[in-house]
Amino acid sequence: MRKIILILLASFFFSSCEKDDICDANTPTTPKVVIEFYDVANPTTLKNVTNLGVIAPGFTNVLKFTAISKIKVPLKTFQDTSILNFIKNGSVDPTTDDNLDEITFNYSRKTVYVSRACGYKTLFTLNTTNPITVTPDSNNWIQNVIVSQPNIENEDETHIKIYF
Repeated sequence: MRKIILILLASFFFSSCEKDDICDANTPTTPKVVIEFYDVANPTTLKNVTNLGVIAPGFTNVLKFTAISKIKVPLKTFQDTSILNFIKNGSVDPTTDDNLDEITFNYSRKTVYVSRACGYKTLFTLNTTNPITVTPDSNNWIQNVIVSQPNIENEDETHIKIYF
């Protein structure tokens, strides 16, 4: 009888254990917007931006890219608008030749449950009217912006094409 009680207690003890909740690094989380850069003179040709800096107003950490034609940048998950400054020559000193263009992304957000371990992620949909605005100035290096995929649900496809 004692053995049966011990076996029942042991089986009850081990059956109450749960597996560890660890979010797998391969689990898709909140996607970044994927942007490709194209040659305005030859619109089908990808073009490298040399020394590109990307920063949100009010922040001090610049995302720096060197000779790149495709980037991934985050959008705000707590607002329906994100403003990012794209700075040509912005990743090198001196800053006297920097050319800053401000881009505003307008979107709606959807929070999606991923799992107990990973929590939630945010998916974005660029607005159908006025999804992207480039603030005009006297020296815009960005000539045109086209939305190729308004639903930002993964990082496997290009969402925006910038021509310069």
